[in-house]
Amino acid sequence: MAKFEEVKNGVIFPVGEKNDVYAKYFIGQSYLNNLIADPKLSVGVGNVTFEPGCRNNWHIHHNGFQLLLVTGGEGWYQEEGKQAQFLTAGDVIVTHDGVKHWHGAAKDSWFEHLAITAGTPEWLEPVTDEIYNQLKK
Repeated sequence: MAKFEEVKNGVIFPVGEKNDVYAKYFIGQSYLNNLIADPKLSVGVGNVTFEPGCRNNWHIHHNGFQLLLVTGGEGWYQEEGKQAQFLTAGDVIVTHDGVKHWHGAAKDSWFEHLAITAGTPEWLEPVTDEIYNQLKK
């Protein structure tokens, strides 16, 4: 049994639907509930939920940023060239314009965060099992 199973029901906001639109940029299953997707605003807010072991590909936000507000479970965040950071509820991540990074759930835990994003994402290569399986809390 995975840790933080309650996350799959939504901690603060509903989980949303299977993230089929972005599935090709994820290893494993994620869910997306777009909370703010107003074309008149230059920022979007989504509640993203990751099943255990799910993570997104390396990516970069151009002409913008990404803020992650962790609301439940356990997960990881890593910027290129830096050590991965272990994340739990209450952690806040600021990703500046042009920084290559990835984020996702721990192997044995559900994970959920709010993603506040501006700019255009450039999706890159997957985070390999070799890199992911070496992560230690």
